Amino acid sequence: MLHSMTGFARESADAEIGALTWEIRAVNHRYLDVQFRLPEEMRPHEQAFRQAVAAKLNRGKIECSLHFRRAFDRQAELQINTELVELIGKRIKEMSAELPATGAVNPFDVMRWPGVVEQADIEAEPLFEAALPLLEKTLDAINSMRASEGARIAGMIESRCADIASISKSVRERMPDVLEAARAKQRERIDKLDVEADSGRLETELALIAQKLDVDEELDRLDSHLVEIRDIVQRHEPVGRRLDFLMQELNREANTLASKSNDTETTRASVELKVLIEQMREQIQNVE
Repeated sequence: MLHSMTGFARESADAEIGALTWEIRAVNHRYLDVQFRLPEEMRPHEQAFRQAVAAKLNRGKIECSLHFRRAFDRQAELQINTELVELIGKRIKEMSAELPATGAVNPFDVMRWPGVVEQADIEAEPLFEAALPLLEKTLDAINSMRASEGARIAGMIESRCADIASISKSVRERMPDVLEAARAKQRERIDKLDVEADSGRLETELALIAQKLDVDEELDRLDSHLVEIRDIVQRHEPVGRRLDFLMQELNREANTLASKSNDTETTRASVELKVLIEQMREQIQNVE
């Protein structure tokens, strides 16, 4: 079962200490690269969060953001730094003397000054105990989204594999006609020379031409790769790198088919193969 590397999930929960929200964004990446944006109180627990992510996700660039808003009763436990307020008031009076046109200062503006309102420290352990299960729930949500996208990619891969198999079959069925046309063309060239050709040498030359044009081996490998791709897509493990390698192998066989082609239809078939392979490769770049 394929999993895409892209996804987004957002989960929120209300705890006694306040409201928490996890946001997770994932994009494709060669490895598992996890980045966190956490409140300062949660920095000591970042390793535990990383382990939770690594247990659920195997590959991708993952951005995890934790937003926390204190509960109202916690916010009510505020203290005013009176010494700082007095200092600010003193400076305001000095400025007012210099600037008589300055209006009255709103007390709420003073309260917004950094350090004026002193809040009780957040209790880290209750916050962590609420954040960790919420993170795991968010990871399950993004995994579900990535699985849905993976299923869509798997359907596309199966469709392209069927098209490639059809092209491979048509090329294989056409090869006897291609070889016979090459033989006839060579005989026609000899006839135009108006010389008596050695029958044994002629057959040897025709056999060499047939050998150069023979693509049965390439088509066999192509069909074998298709079987392997269909098998890998059904596995319940990360398979993105294996599929990417098989795309390279498919492309190699398509290039060999094009280089051996002595026929317009075979050349057109090799081009169609490369288009289908590239379509799969682009999607597989996003597979975990």
